[in-house]
Amino acid sequence: MIRKGMVRGIKPECVKEYEKTHSDVWPEILKKITDCNIKNYSVFAQGDRLFSFFEYHGNNYEEDTIKMRDNNIFEKWEKLHQDMFKPLEGQEFDQGWIELNEIFRKD
Repeated sequence: MIRKGMVRGIKPECVKEYEKTHSDVWPEILKKITDCNIKNYSVFAQGDRLFSFFEYHGNNYEEDTIKMRDNNIFEKWEKLHQDMFKPLEGQEFDQGWIELNEIFRKD
């Protein structure tokens, strides 16, 4: 199992709309998450930042990540949200979800 934490910038005025779309995630997106071996997926908001966490339970993270993104329904879901995001401090443009380094874990 691999644990992943990621961060992304969001325009503060878009947080409520982002919360709204995630209160009723499309079933096809939820199925794709499951099909790509992702479990315990959460997204948190704080000010102008989103933090996501999930566990990967497959054998090839890179391949499953490509499988997740390489479909029409995921592209539509991303397009629905693309104008909500903003670069994080120190970035010139939105780089998408940025993977964080795990520095501590207590199981």
